[in-house]
Amino acid sequence: METTDAGHGMDGARFDEVRATIDAVLAEAAKIYVGQEEFVRLALAALFAGGHVLIESVPGLGKTLLVRILGEALGCRFGRIQFTADLMPSDITGQPVFDARTQEFRFRPGPVFTNILLADEINRSPAKTHAALLEIMQEGRVTVDGTTHPIEPPFLVLATQNPVESEGTYALPEAQLDRFLFKLVIDYPQPEEEDAILRLHCRPERLERQVETAIRPLLDAARVVAVQDLCRRVRVDDRVIAYTTAIVRKTRTWPAFTLGASPRAGIALVSGARVLAAFAGRSYVVPDDVTDLVLPALRHRVILSPEAEVAGQTTDGELAAVLKTIEVPRL
Repeated sequence: METTDAGHGMDGARFDEVRATIDAVLAEAAKIYVGQEEFVRLALAALFAGGHVLIESVPGLGKTLLVRILGEALGCRFGRIQFTADLMPSDITGQPVFDARTQEFRFRPGPVFTNILLADEINRSPAKTHAALLEIMQEGRVTVDGTTHPIEPPFLVLATQNPVESEGTYALPEAQLDRFLFKLVIDYPQPEEEDAILRLHCRPERLERQVETAIRPLLDAARVVAVQDLCRRVRVDDRVIAYTTAIVRKTRTWPAFTLGASPRAGIALVSGARVLAAFAGRSYVVPDDVTDLVLPALRHRVILSPEAEVAGQTTDGELAAVLKTIEVPRL
């Protein structure tokens, strides 16, 4: 694949525009959402790849704030569902309600009908409830009483689960975890970042008002969909595909894993790598785009063996070791 002139021409100019737009969105988010730039970038990558994100973090790290900021900066609708033990599938999808004026039932859409949705503590609800959301994530529509209601794109779910508490939770099965494009792990902010967070809360305006006044809408739903379409035009060389396949297949024979990654993992790596290439202003994927996504795209798709856990090994550490054994192609 020739890469020397791939950034020129009409498509090259459009990818330069994508890079500038994403940089501007990150700069807008940084006005209020302090630190965690890589987390924000990968959340945006999932959105433009048409996927969804599972977030593992303790409470209080600003996930709801991020959804509000992204919604404002992208010009998209946003919402939040707090998952609880008594949450029913109809609480997510919506349900028919009787209209006394027309003497007919009409469908009242649930909170899932939005563009960016925070599914907070998704593992606190029974399996049938979070399975309903995962089905919507896969199919992009809701079917109630035999009638299908499409969810207008773009549609991004940021689902969270608390890594500390296990009481009163329902673990997501591997088949459902596989539906998430990325699993991101958020850690506590650095000391200077935490200082900046406190200074934001010391301002006279409430934080919600600061989001409304400080964040400029840089896109809208239609333009987000247009960027998604453009990302699907990013070229992937056969050697990059072979490199991706080698990584995924190696996890299936790696001694520390009892379950390796499925073919959907390779699809996640390639689709995410195309978006990262577009973010960099390129119309082609390089191997670094793939390696940057190995941890977020694979950490929830492999299972560490009991022996490896006892030995103190970690999923991320083993994936990093797998990556070192695969030869990086030269393009």
